[in-house]
Amino acid sequence: MYEERFMRRAIEISAQALETPGTEPFGSVVVKGGRIVGEGINRSVMNHDPTSHGETEAIRDACRNLQTVDLRGCELYTSCEPCALCVAAMGIAGISALYYAADMAQAGAVLTGLPEAARFPIDPDQLTRECSLPVAKRQMPSEQHLDRPAADILAEWAARARSRV
Repeated sequence: MYEERFMRRAIEISAQALETPGTEPFGSVVVKGGRIVGEGINRSVMNHDPTSHGETEAIRDACRNLQTVDLRGCELYTSCEPCALCVAAMGIAGISALYYAADMAQAGAVLTGLPEAARFPIDPDQLTRECSLPVAKRQMPSEQHLDRPAADILAEWAARARSRV
């Protein structure tokens, strides 16, 4: 259930980008049982990591703090509507609810036209479209090689995991 104090904290975190070089104004918190268990701000430039978005950083922080990769029952509050990368990370982690402040249209209106030196250009709509396509239909050229050895390792890992449970 939405609580304004958590959204205010996500926005407060995003404001740190005004004074912290290498960050961008996208802040997030992960909440479990009425308390913040993870926080994050976009550190893509600082970390030289294009996946270091506020949401992924908050998810990583929450997982470390809770010592799990299972965030079912957790909510994510973020200062801006998440991109496809972050939505995928939330799904993988099991986030149960999402609350966001600015939407993609608001972010796009402000960020469109920034020079590449200020912000690497990202088209979130194109990213979303690409993610919904099977690999063979995506714009990025893709080829499959050595599938059998890789699948064999997956099968062996799964067999060992089943025997440990």
